[in-house]
Amino acid sequence: MENISVETTEHTQFLDITSRVQDAVRSSGVSEGICMVYVPHTTAGITINENADPSVRRDIETVLGALVPWNAGYTHSEGNSAAHVKASLMGFSVQVPVAGGRLALGTWQGIYFCEFDGPRNRRCVIAAMPLPAHA
Repeated sequence: MENISVETTEHTQFLDITSRVQDAVRSSGVSEGICMVYVPHTTAGITINENADPSVRRDIETVLGALVPWNAGYTHSEGNSAAHVKASLMGFSVQVPVAGGRLALGTWQGIYFCEFDGPRNRRCVIAAMPLPAHA
């Protein structure tokens, strides 16, 4: 298991962490298995989506902003309820198969850390687990 630091610079930000996750898989030595990426924060999440066209990330941010506006009469005393809701919508973990020591992502897919209450210093937990050996 490996922890990586993620530093965000914007209030809402989608950061492509695919290469860092791949590095963790490589250092784990797992060649066939599963990689789990977990975000241990309540106002940040994780997702897998297109990494070729940056407008997809902006579109996701726009839709989430429309669905969950920052100021909507929430009762949470810290004033960041929208960030909690957006993080819950995105989710806190993803799983990706590992084949031949590489993340088995689709052609256009990348792994994104999703910041909703930044800027902050965050972390992700990455666990690469081998498939059990066949008897």
